[in-house]
Amino acid sequence: MEEVALKMAAPLVEMLNISKGFPGVRALSDVRFDLMPGEVHALMGENGAGKSTLMKILSGVYSLDAGEIRLDGQPVDISSPREAQKLGIAIIHQELALMRDLTAAQNIFIGREPRKGLLLDEARLNADAAAIFQSMNLALDPKVMVGNLTIAKQQMVEIAKALSYRSRVLIMDEPTAALTESEIAELFTIINRLKADGVGI
Repeated sequence: MEEVALKMAAPLVEMLNISKGFPGVRALSDVRFDLMPGEVHALMGENGAGKSTLMKILSGVYSLDAGEIRLDGQPVDISSPREAQKLGIAIIHQELALMRDLTAAQNIFIGREPRKGLLLDEARLNADAAAIFQSMNLALDPKVMVGNLTIAKQQMVEIAKALSYRSRVLIMDEPTAALTESEIAELFTIINRLKADGVGI
């Protein structure tokens, strides 16, 4: 019983004694960061403080020089963004990585499209995207072209894409930078829903 309680108390993510250097620059030195399920953290600091570097290490963009990352109390090796995705860790960069000439659904499942034999299963693709939007309580047509969406709605598509990987950790790089006040409120509504579902943000 005590062992179960200890396991439940383990942070979703632990970054322990993380260090990272680039030529001529010590970006991180002996940094610790913990994230519990359903917790939202904001990393703040001056330019060059190492915020993005730390999150890029967690999302597999950069390798660490020293330290350890644990997920649910277990050490993990996050050697690439694909490995991070497999572990349920997703990052949404400030420069959104969407294809404007594809639909919202096509962007969410690009490279993982459902098929009927050799043919694309368009109906299932749109239904799967619609189910994710519904879970986010988001009124968005899966068939809309991403290039026709506002930046805020494009960001929602990126979040939906992250959720399609069943992400338990969602990292957002300056998510409100290009949003209006009403769009920021909409983003925080989605964040609160994800938080209630136990996603660490």
